[in-house]
Amino acid sequence: MTTPTPPLLPLVSTGCGCCAPATPSATTSTAPVDAREENDETPSPSAVYQVAGMTCGHCARHVTEAVHAVPQVNDVHIDLQSGGVSTVTVTGAASPETVRQAIDDAGYAVLSS
Repeated sequence: MTTPTPPLLPLVSTGCGCCAPATPSATTSTAPVDAREENDETPSPSAVYQVAGMTCGHCARHVTEAVHAVPQVNDVHIDLQSGGVSTVTVTGAASPETVRQAIDDAGYAVLSS
């Protein structure tokens, strides 16, 4: 007995910033994620950014990878609000301008920080 193969879902969505056709500002970072210090007990400063355009887990991963590639970023946490404004919390000593640029280069709009 053979199980029928379910149809594949389309990968392109017009409402998703990461799956929509690429725009000039939407680039993918190929920089490796920096290794994190396991024994660093000093708390790092954190900054919170309100970001529009993230609609799925793939969007959140794309932004997470882009921000982790920024020097002096220790951690990235995203509170995804599909269809709304998501919160991106970045821990580390990276400058807000550099983090904003990484999010913008990933194809998403930073509304405030």
